[in-house]
Amino acid sequence: MFEPPPKTKYNFLSLGAGVQSSCLALMAAKGEVGPMPDAAIFADTQAEPREVYEWLEWLTPLLPYPVERVTKGSLIEGAVELRQHQSKPIKYARWYIPAFTDKPTSGNSILGRKCTQDFKIEPLRAKQKEIAGITRGRKKITVTTWIGISLDEVQRMKVSRDAWCQMRWPLIEMRMSRHDCLEWMKKNGYPEPPRSACTFCPFHSDAEWRRIKSGMPDEFADVVNFEKRMQEVAKEDGLLQYTPYLHPSCKPIGEVDFRSDDEKGQLLLWNSMQNECEGMCGV
Repeated sequence: MFEPPPKTKYNFLSLGAGVQSSCLALMAAKGEVGPMPDAAIFADTQAEPREVYEWLEWLTPLLPYPVERVTKGSLIEGAVELRQHQSKPIKYARWYIPAFTDKPTSGNSILGRKCTQDFKIEPLRAKQKEIAGITRGRKKITVTTWIGISLDEVQRMKVSRDAWCQMRWPLIEMRMSRHDCLEWMKKNGYPEPPRSACTFCPFHSDAEWRRIKSGMPDEFADVVNFEKRMQEVAKEDGLLQYTPYLHPSCKPIGEVDFRSDDEKGQLLLWNSMQNECEGMCGV
């Protein structure tokens, strides 16, 4: 059983504006988990579905503590930016997202990811340091970061890399699953929160892709255009030798069959990987 860590001067809630973190934010507001956070921090990749931003606008006035919005900028634009190599006369892209590639010699591969670290964790970390007055070299644990990971996602727990910060997972302490969070929201008269994740995230399941394509056609069209932009950049990249795709089939996202594995009568090779998202992203 997980117990709350030692108390610290500052407590911050990482607010992804999805089911779990929204439930945790409202539980804190009602005094069902404490102490009251000094702030909730929403790290904006500028690539969330429209419904997430609308939900955040609805949620913010209900919380008795401030909601700080921070951003590094547009992850979409960052993912298609060409940079000049320092030591070679070539340009390259910094591949933030874990796109799949059509590697011809060893089967499909996947690019490294920097999206969560650079566009979620670092802006959150910087805002915490600003509010708590953390100076360089600080060793004493001064900040507790609340992460809205539920009991069914325990594998996503990660300790802090900063000596001045410790992590806390209140939902796990309370033995709450994602389903429990939805039930709590319903019991307390709140609507169901949206799912928080970048619209183009390669870790989407086929069911999620199907939901986006059928329920958010304009945003799915943006995803199709983003993949095309990403592939155009890849052709100019002096280091990348393969074509990036948003789906593990390595087909254009607009042409992928998103029916379930049972409906297609086959297993998805990358299915196990699509659930491997870091604890700071999409809660």
